[in-house]
Amino acid sequence: MVKYIQHPLIKPDSVEQRLYQLDLAGKALSSSTLVVLPTGLGKTIVALLVMASRLEATGKKVVMLSPTKPLVEQHAAFFSQMLNLEPEEVMTFTGNLPPAKRENMWERGRVIVSTPQVIENDLLTKRISLQDVAHITFDEAHRAVGNYSYTYIAEEYFNQAKEPLCLAITASPGSSDEKIAEVCESLHIEKVAVKTEDDSDVAPYIHHKKVEWVHLKLPDEMQRLKDLLDKVLEDRIQKLDEVGYRLPYGKKTSKKELLGLQRKMQGQLRSGNPDPSVYSSISLMAEILKAGHAIEVIETQGVGALAKYVDRLEREACTKGASKASKRLMEDLSMRQLSHRLKECGAEHPKLETVCNIVKEELISNPDSRVIVFTNFRDTAEMVTDALSEIEDINPVKFVGQSSKYKDKGLTQKQQVEIIDHFKQGNFNVLVATSVAEEGLDIPATDLVVFYEPIPSEIRSIQRKGRTGRKHAGRVVVLVTKGTRDEGYYWSSANREKKMQGNIRQLQETLSTEEQDNPFIKEKQRSLEDFDNSAEPADDTGPEVVADQREIRSTVTRNLQKAGAALSVKTLEVGDYVVSENVAIERKETVDFVNSLIEGKLFEQISNLTRTYEKNILIIEGEGLFNARRINPSSIYGAMLSISMDFETTILHTRDAEETAALIIQIAKRHQGKDKKPINPHGKKAAPILSKQQEYIVSAIPQLGPQAARNLLEYFGSVEAVMKACEEELREVKLIGPKTAARIREVVCSEYKG
Repeated sequence: MVKYIQHPLIKPDSVEQRLYQLDLAGKALSSSTLVVLPTGLGKTIVALLVMASRLEATGKKVVMLSPTKPLVEQHAAFFSQMLNLEPEEVMTFTGNLPPAKRENMWERGRVIVSTPQVIENDLLTKRISLQDVAHITFDEAHRAVGNYSYTYIAEEYFNQAKEPLCLAITASPGSSDEKIAEVCESLHIEKVAVKTEDDSDVAPYIHHKKVEWVHLKLPDEMQRLKDLLDKVLEDRIQKLDEVGYRLPYGKKTSKKELLGLQRKMQGQLRSGNPDPSVYSSISLMAEILKAGHAIEVIETQGVGALAKYVDRLEREACTKGASKASKRLMEDLSMRQLSHRLKECGAEHPKLETVCNIVKEELISNPDSRVIVFTNFRDTAEMVTDALSEIEDINPVKFVGQSSKYKDKGLTQKQQVEIIDHFKQGNFNVLVATSVAEEGLDIPATDLVVFYEPIPSEIRSIQRKGRTGRKHAGRVVVLVTKGTRDEGYYWSSANREKKMQGNIRQLQETLSTEEQDNPFIKEKQRSLEDFDNSAEPADDTGPEVVADQREIRSTVTRNLQKAGAALSVKTLEVGDYVVSENVAIERKETVDFVNSLIEGKLFEQISNLTRTYEKNILIIEGEGLFNARRINPSSIYGAMLSISMDFETTILHTRDAEETAALIIQIAKRHQGKDKKPINPHGKKAAPILSKQQEYIVSAIPQLGPQAARNLLEYFGSVEAVMKACEEELREVKLIGPKTAARIREVVCSEYKG
């Protein structure tokens, strides 16, 4: 007979009583705890029990944070259904809600379910306080590393709350001691509570998961395509060696190592007078990365996916302002041969047929089955979806993230939720998904999970496998291409999972009694004690800094607050930060700087700054300025020279957000002095003159830059005349070729489909 949880704030007969969940909740109520529990065993139930207990004991509010909007809505619906509270007491916070409305809802709500970014923004803008929050649950707690919002919120919570208590929940904390320690330190965790599938109180709820590895051979025709790419890669590696950069493992050098070398090269560009060979080496590195990715696609994905990638490379090489690397790569004889052979290739990766057969057999044997096929790349997801849709009784749907690119439109979160609902109802029986389906979404229990390729991340691998074997026995099939990087990923994933399981077992042994503390935490506590003993008292009279509302998306504002600045957030029309009546700062990350230069916005922003404030500073943040986009380094140097000399604006460089914040603090201290006067940001953007507005409208058409837009307007005389011109007339204009003319007519004449 099923027993149910009995608690005044939990609805009767709604939550099954499981001893392991009660045990974990009990530990989590005694101190801030990291709970590690396999996927599908009710981490959210543990959070519910802790939240209900804290609500009853304190009468204050509780918060649950989840990484995505669909997860937030899912959790909020669950708590509304399970808790004995009025509907208006359970609040859902996402970026869709206006800030003023959130502020009012915060005061009224008892259970707040939110994305961490929203809470972080409201803390920075001082709309909310965590002083009366009795408990915070951090869902998918393995994310609490680096600059992720969880770390800032936890720090503020333990600074502000009178009785702080947090619960961190995850199925996969990471394979290394260091990763687990970082999560614990970030969230002020005092104890770790672990349950595995082998524990006696968990075992009755475990359903068998059969894992199969299917090894496949790359067809000869595809191997010949790979040989062409190998030839391209080896040639670039040799040329890189000739200019003084030897790759440690030749063409087997990992992508991580390649990116590290690329960052080193970019750093040399900023050193002053770089050797001319640095420019050619950066260009060669870009070709190596592109060729390496193409090899990975043909090895692990298929001909269709490679054809789409090569098509994007060709399009990139043909655009105005294309880099020398893109043009050189696509002009290579081997690449031209590859492009030609792809059109004639009759073979496809054996994975595609294998997936179709596996899914077909599953649905024949069990017509009510639900299947998820995971792929690393969107092109593959589309290819697999198309192939499965040709098979009778298979109704597949592609499930990808929100970002869009050329010929690849993403899904909004609303569309994602709708697809999951249709999948639950059986309108679709196969979900072909990228990584977006790995974590947390309320996807129904599936009978079969197929990995189109192995993945080296143990966290992602565990999350994928956790999509099956929840309510009944499940099956996992992983496809591996022999002699390719699939095998490397296979061993990497297996070893990391094994290591993580070992770490979890070690934690269990360490925590054999409730009183024993995690050794990671002891070390953390010692570090905190050392820090507290040596730290100077917080300076409540730190310099005042006014930040623009949009800057809260960066971590600069967080670092400013941490460094003791008296931070206020306002909507600034001019500048990103104002530190005195006379000094304003514009901050640009490297990619943003180059994009603003290409789009023609940079000098307008600097001009507004110069017109409004006596002293202006431009901070360029991050590495890779000369590799951010396909733009000649001379253009970047010219822009910086003009900003410095023509606009009399100081240009400063920083490595990251933390360094930017430290620099802003110093600038503020220097210009505010001891007699701090209130800062009153002033100035408005200059209204763009009519000609600039006209140029903006025309340049909004894809493939048209500012100069091409000016040429069109000068030739035709008005925006209307440009839009009415035929292809032949458009081609008469300088910088307008046949492709661009055709694109203009396509944009102007095509029927709108929202």
